[in-house]
Amino acid sequence: MHPLLLDLTGRRVLVVGGGPVAARRCARLVEDGADVLVVAPALCEDLAALAARGGVRWERRDYATGDLADAWLVHTATGVRAIDDQVAADAENARVWCVRADDHAASSAWTPAVARSGDVTVAVNAGGDPRRAAALRSAIALLLDTGGLPLRHHRAPATGSVTLVGGGPGDPGLITTKGRRALAEADVVVVDRLGPRELLAELPDDVEVVEAGKAPHAHTLTQTQINAVLVDRARAGLRVVRLKGGDPYVLGRGGEEVAACVAAGVPVTVVPGVTSAVAVPGAAGIPVTHRGLSRQVTILSAHDTDPDWSALAQLGGTLVLLMGVARIGAYADALVAHGTDPGTPVAVVENGTLPSQRTTVGTLATIADLARERAVANPAVIVVGDVAALADSL
Repeated sequence: MHPLLLDLTGRRVLVVGGGPVAARRCARLVEDGADVLVVAPALCEDLAALAARGGVRWERRDYATGDLADAWLVHTATGVRAIDDQVAADAENARVWCVRADDHAASSAWTPAVARSGDVTVAVNAGGDPRRAAALRSAIALLLDTGGLPLRHHRAPATGSVTLVGGGPGDPGLITTKGRRALAEADVVVVDRLGPRELLAELPDDVEVVEAGKAPHAHTLTQTQINAVLVDRARAGLRVVRLKGGDPYVLGRGGEEVAACVAAGVPVTVVPGVTSAVAVPGAAGIPVTHRGLSRQVTILSAHDTDPDWSALAQLGGTLVLLMGVARIGAYADALVAHGTDPGTPVAVVENGTLPSQRTTVGTLATIADLARERAVANPAVIVVGDVAALADSL
């Protein structure tokens, strides 16, 4: 047996038979760009729908030897042994590779179970046992999708690229499978302080890790410098991952980084992440919306030192403050001064989704003192609204 991949783009492939097996084969052939001719007296529902969409050309009749003309490959799946034997014999005489659905041993070619993820294709043949091959294929596909296999390119691409990956609120298990795959393919990772840093230990030693963490009054790199690193590494032909905490577009300055790449002509994509504004309260038993308590959510960055407190106090619903522990007393006083009930529940969730997670619950009138007594510190998410009281029950 000699494994081989075929480029069927624009090439004629004959499929004999109109049942479910033929339908599955046709669907994959169409994906591969083949010019598919189906010969069968009747079609099953799936294959009929594919033909109706123009994906394949159907001739409503029985197979004839001349059908092999101009064919590069033939699949026979009629379920009738005599017909499949005839197709295989004609293919052998015409020197056309034939895949038989009914008899692996009598085929001159075989269709493996295929796992595809991005630009990676893995074909699995398990000695003629299709269920075994399918099980292996599924296991490999999962590892490909989750970055569990070595996916880095070792031949430099024509152009580099940047992928912004939302790493989630802290727990490395909350990054998406697409984000894990992007990390597995990265040549350079530009990482935030609050990104899921445990994942860095899984990177090969030759992957460059650039620290871009930001803490109050202590920036490793400015935003302008971060943008420059992304562009410069991509222009050098490298695959760059910008690993961020939460979601790149929820107070993560992801839009600025995308804009910098676009302006520089660098290909850029965004992999959304689980935002801490919703996930961290959720991990503490606080739904940011809850029937009868809150129908809306407002998210505020602690960097906004002078928001419209009058408008915020009138909004109702849930107010989520990100990284605002240092000003929690000022925030509480401002809301109360603009009409919010001092008894409004407040919860502060530190290190959300991590083993060190801790929740402090109070009210606008008491939360500043409680936070000071418990030495509450960032990273933390502050939740203001009736839902905050649910932390004790949910």
